[in-house]
Amino acid sequence: MLSRRTRISLGLCSVLLLSVGHSWAQSAPDQGAEADSGASETAIAKKLQNPVGDIISVPFQSNTNFNYGPHQGTQELLNVQPVIPIHINENWNVIARTILPLIWQPTLQPAQTVPFGTGPITFSAFLSPRNPIDGWIWGVGPVAQIPTISSATLGSNVWGGGPTAVVVKTTSHIVAGVLINNVWSFGGTSGTGATRYNIMTLQPFFNYNLGEGWALSTSPLLTTNWYATGDKWTVPVGAQVIKLIKVGGKLPVNLLLGAYYNPIRQSDGSTWNIRSQIAFVF
Repeated sequence: MLSRRTRISLGLCSVLLLSVGHSWAQSAPDQGAEADSGASETAIAKKLQNPVGDIISVPFQSNTNFNYGPHQGTQELLNVQPVIPIHINENWNVIARTILPLIWQPTLQPAQTVPFGTGPITFSAFLSPRNPIDGWIWGVGPVAQIPTISSATLGSNVWGGGPTAVVVKTTSHIVAGVLINNVWSFGGTSGTGATRYNIMTLQPFFNYNLGEGWALSTSPLLTTNWYATGDKWTVPVGAQVIKLIKVGGKLPVNLLLGAYYNPIRQSDGSTWNIRSQIAFVF
């Protein structure tokens, strides 16, 4: 039996996916016109590489973390992360990005653990201009952490929030930039079983597009827990390859495979990670 929180989290995920489908249905004529105009795989891929790109997508990103925890186990995180652009007017967009983690956890004995559950949802909304200037575009807005955990071992049960921002530069072959956010808990406890948190995420990214939907990329996810008493930072180093295909000649699907090593990591953090992703584009 799934717990009540797990059912709620999966229900939220379903609502998000239905919202994406509804938005896609409303915009279908425009999307069809774009397809008829012969939009290339590379043009679509470059929009996907831009965190504030004006495109609807539903990525499923798998992060397999090796040598995680006190017993050097393998942890699996599947992030369901729909992206929905909302057109405010001819000059401005709001890009809504949601991340719902589904977590398969190795044993952390002597700590009590569960083998599977949902982590906290992260929701961010970027106010962004619709038109770049000299290839530059930016976004800024709030980020919120929603306590949808199905077990206390999978995250905090306290709401949190903070600011987020991104800046992106696009050229004929390159999409590069940096995304940053910091989330503080609204209350919580300290000490053993702490639920307070103060976490910063910094994600630089660089994509070089080779044509026909192929790209070479690096997008390490640097994190720091300001409340940690020991090692605070996780700093990955690695790369990934991306390929955009069209299923049935029509539906764009973005595929990604990469590997990252963590030379700097928090105690009991994984030593390396394999990242894979499939993203459906509407």
